[in-house]
Amino acid sequence: MTPYEMVAVLAAGVGAGAANAVVGNGTLITFPVLLAVGLPPVTAVVSNALGLVPGSVSAAVGYRAALAGQRRRVLRLCVGALFGGICGAVLLLVLPAAAVERIVPVLVGLALVLVACQPLIARRAARRRAAAGGPGPRGEGPPLLAGLTLASVYGGYFSASQGILYLALMNAFLDEPLHRLNAIKNVLVAVVNSVAALVFLFVARFDWTAVLLIAVGSTVGGQVGARLAGFLRPAVLRALIVAVGALGLAELLRH
Repeated sequence: MTPYEMVAVLAAGVGAGAANAVVGNGTLITFPVLLAVGLPPVTAVVSNALGLVPGSVSAAVGYRAALAGQRRRVLRLCVGALFGGICGAVLLLVLPAAAVERIVPVLVGLALVLVACQPLIARRAARRRAAAGGPGPRGEGPPLLAGLTLASVYGGYFSASQGILYLALMNAFLDEPLHRLNAIKNVLVAVVNSVAALVFLFVARFDWTAVLLIAVGSTVGGQVGARLAGFLRPAVLRALIVAVGALGLAELLRH
């Protein structure tokens, strides 16, 4: 990488760490930048996953106050995240590179739709919960655990917008303020990113320079995002993520 490219990757890491802490779409910031500096799609996915681990842990630590009283719930949900993250990482490695290059643009497009529609998803989930008169038919029972596990498979394979999937599912089943759900989301993202990174670290090809730059940037961004979550305008952040993600999708389709 040239010095300018390194600065761009570092800045993308900061933005991704902050975005993941607040919403959960940081990959849509880092992934296009990694493609732009010349990394192949599979190498970019793996390098991004490794680099975002410190940022996801940083965001989870930043939300530790909101995790008070949720230890048992978080541990239960982390079981599904652990299993799903491993499955997703293995899928990325066993599928042919050509298949991955065809699948990733579809996932980026899906992630962009989820980001754009996130307010609508949240409102509909809130209406369903209100109509049911509570947190849902079974709270944190099997339906929620199964849904989060499937979302974790997606996250282990390609992490863009996994946080939105987590929030949408938990908001439909759990009667908790969004800030507390966001805290759980950051723990689940940290678990998925960490187990996927362990798989990638030993058997996948990645770019160490990209990994280190994203790791440093996302760690800083995770703390910034956790502290400023209550002050940032979600609509502005969402628009930025969609714009950067659309550029990344165009870059993928160009290849």
